[in-house]
Amino acid sequence: MKRERQGGRPRNGRDTPAPRQAPTGGEREAYARPKRSLGQNFLSDPNIAAKIVAALAITAPDTVVEIGPGRGALTPFILAAGPGSYLALEKDRDLAVRLAREHPGAAVAMVDALRLDWRRLDSLARVKVVGNLPYNIASPLLWDLCAGASRFDRGVFMVQHEVARRLAALPGGREYGALSAWVQAFARVDYLFKVPPTVFRPMPKVDSAVVAVTPLPADRRPQDPAALAGLLKQLFSLRRKQLGSILKGSLDAAALEWLAGQALSGRNRPEELSPRQLTELAILLKTRSSS
Repeated sequence: MKRERQGGRPRNGRDTPAPRQAPTGGEREAYARPKRSLGQNFLSDPNIAAKIVAALAITAPDTVVEIGPGRGALTPFILAAGPGSYLALEKDRDLAVRLAREHPGAAVAMVDALRLDWRRLDSLARVKVVGNLPYNIASPLLWDLCAGASRFDRGVFMVQHEVARRLAALPGGREYGALSAWVQAFARVDYLFKVPPTVFRPMPKVDSAVVAVTPLPADRRPQDPAALAGLLKQLFSLRRKQLGSILKGSLDAAALEWLAGQALSGRNRPEELSPRQLTELAILLKTRSSS
C-alpha cells in the first residue's frame, strides 16, 4: 500500500536534520491521485509512520530498502534515523520522480517489486526491508521475498489485517494455511499492531496490521523449497480432508513411521502440521517417490 509523507523526529539520537514537511493536501492530490489499478491507499498519519520505522530499529550501518514508498509517508523518518543508505522501490513513475526530487537522500528505483529477484539482497550487508504493501500483492510478494532473500536483518510490513493474522498464525487454527507454513518455514513472523482504515486516503474497507519478519538461520530453512511448495499446494487445496486421504498411495510404511514419530497419523489434517514438519514430510515424500 502506498502512503503519503509526513514530518517527524530523529529515531537514533544523532544530530540529524528534521524531516521536511509534507506538501499540503491539495498539492499532494495534484501530483499523486490514488490509482486503483495499483491498489493505492496512502498513509496520512505521521504517528503510524513513525511507529513503523521505529519497529525497523535502523542503525548507522544499515541499508534500508523500502517497497512502494508512494507519497513518502515513511521517507522522512527513515532518513532521520540515519541509515548508511536508503533505496526506495516504486512502480508508479509519477511518485518515483516526485520522491527523488523531494528527498535527495533517497535513491529511488522505478521497478515492480513483484518482478525482483530477492536473492540480490544477500549481496548487501545489514539490510532492513520495510513497506506499506498494497493488499493485492502482499501475499505473493512476501512469499517470494522470504524464500529468496535469506540474509536481511529484519523486515517490517503493513498488510491487510487478515493477511497479518494468517502470516503469524500457529498450527491448528483456521487461519493457519499454506501462506503461514511457507513464510514461517523461512522466517519468524511477529504480529506487531493493528492499523485502522481511518489513517489512509482513500480509506480502505478493512483494517490493516503491521508484522515483523526475521529470516531463520540457513540450517533451519527448507533445503528443497520446490518440494515444500508442491506439498503445500496439494495439502491445503484439500485442507478439510485427512492426510491419509490426500496423500493416498504416498504414505508407505516409512512415511507412516515418520508420522508416528511426530505424534501424528494419517487421520491428522494439514493445518495440524508445523512448518518444520511439513518441510520434513515434503523431503520424505519426494525421496520415496524418486527411489
